Amino acid sequence: MEQLQRIEEMESAMRRVSAALEKIGPALDAYLEVQSELRALTEYYESPLWREDFEADENGLLPRDLRRGVLSEDGLYDLLRENDELREKLQKVIM
Repeated sequence: MEQLQRIEEMESAMRRVSAALEKIGPALDAYLEVQSELRALTEYYESPLWREDFEADENGLLPRDLRRGVLSEDGLYDLLRENDELREKLQKVIM
């Protein structure tokens, strides 16, 4: 009985891991594809250009129909922080 229970538990574990890998593989590929864009966003946010663009928006100098989520006070910061947290998780998995 102990043997059957062990096999069933391992079978269940194998199915869960397999399902997770099926999801994470494509997601990781998509994440790897946007790394250059992520670097560009980081450089933009850390440069004086972001502040200049933000202030232009605050002063109403940009077209009203311009999509500007990147200029929201928390939007880009939160995205970059989320990326940092993901990197930390990935490092834990590697170790």
